[in-house]
Amino acid sequence: MQEGTGMLRIGELARRTGVSVRSLRYYESRGLLAAERTGGGQRSYQEEAVDRVLLIQQLFAAGLSSGDIAELLPCMRSGRTTAAMVERLERERARMEDQIEQLHAARDRLDGVLADARSRNATSTPTRG
Repeated sequence: MQEGTGMLRIGELARRTGVSVRSLRYYESRGLLAAERTGGGQRSYQEEAVDRVLLIQQLFAAGLSSGDIAELLPCMRSGRTTAAMVERLERERARMEDQIEQLHAARDRLDGVLADARSRNATSTPTRG
């Protein structure tokens, strides 16, 4: 953190969020994250940028594009949405629910394969004697 300013340099923001410096620059170029510039031209961020970057990461992980995120962030921050945005958010939520169900089904199938493999290994372990 820069001394006495309450601001984070890009390396510190990267470290605290687990996001690469390159990704942070990309977020800035897409309008997802705002940086201030020091007199020397270095990026610096408000403390709130940590939570914003973590939110951006969650939205990417949920399958949203940077364009989708750019549209959603303002309403998520302000709490104000249009009817069209509410509809969009509902569609995104439904898509995520479908994705979660598919992941649960895949996990359940994997559990079955693992149980079978463990059972076979337990019964076929050679004994020494």
